[in-house]
Amino acid sequence: MDIKEIQQLIKFVSQNSVDEVEINRKDFKLLIKKNPAQVTTAQVVSAAPVAASTPVVSAPAPAPVAASVPSIESSTDSNSNLIEIKSPMVGTFYRSSNPESPLFVNVGDEVSPGKVVCIIEAMKLFNEIESDVKGKIVKVLVDNASPVEYDQPLFLVEPI
Repeated sequence: MDIKEIQQLIKFVSQNSVDEVEINRKDFKLLIKKNPAQVTTAQVVSAAPVAASTPVVSAPAPAPVAASVPSIESSTDSNSNLIEIKSPMVGTFYRSSNPESPLFVNVGDEVSPGKVVCIIEAMKLFNEIESDVKGKIVKVLVDNASPVEYDQPLFLVEPI
């Protein structure tokens, strides 16, 4: 089961009247619970043999959105018409594909829908985050290699 299937399952649980889903397979166990506060979590337990112990990975799952589609909302700042490009998941924010590569975008760069603006690493998967708006990058709100939360603003964009 890959990350997209897990995210689709999380989305299904959050949008329907299902409170808990558990999947047991020979190589992993997946448990998704929705508590009254509408928080969705996932726990993945790997059964792969390891010399010393069996690894257990427990991490909050990204909220139910597509992995490569960032959330965009108008800024609440009354002095501007800036749009925020927000993180669609929990992970680590990277401004380039590797340390030697140029940054995807800098302040002052123009972006258009579909242009990759950053990468977010989640559970050893690197997800390209694309802009859904045409505009100019005004501010980068997150430092490179920093952890980000779901729905955290990453960039401020001035629409063109």
